[in-house]
Amino acid sequence: MADDTSLSVDGPSTLRGALVVLVVGLAATGFGAYDYTQQSAAVDDAVAVDAEIVATGVEAVRGGSDAGADYRPTVEFAYEYDGASYTSTNVFPSATSPNYDTESAAREVLADYDAGETATAYVDPADPDGAFLVNRTSDAPLVLAAIGALFAAVGAVSTVRRLRER
Repeated sequence: MADDTSLSVDGPSTLRGALVVLVVGLAATGFGAYDYTQQSAAVDDAVAVDAEIVATGVEAVRGGSDAGADYRPTVEFAYEYDGASYTSTNVFPSATSPNYDTESAAREVLADYDAGETATAYVDPADPDGAFLVNRTSDAPLVLAAIGALFAAVGAVSTVRRLRER
């Protein structure tokens, strides 16, 4: 069976492939925009609480811009909000976390957080189990939305081209 979703210089070679690229692009754009909106609301509504840092680290993430890995800071912390106990692993308020080119850059994000110490965490009252440590928005969701928009544009142009060929 032939691969009907192959890519060429002018986009996917079939209508099905063009539609797949269009749908994936729209989904990525939508999720990126949604995630940015959600994190902005979380930062705006955040309530500061004391948290105990349980563990920190850095994980290697494949899919970086070069043949090597990118790095993502990781954390686990415990806190109380509104009389209930929670744990979280969110460094940032977005679901789409930024990656760093070097391990040292990822470690720098966590420089102020050591296991066993107390730190300030931020809780969105609408999502108390999703506290985060860095109370600012990240551009990672916007990057995802931009890449998705690029895919959607290629998919849309390719879809129109394939429909005209019919």
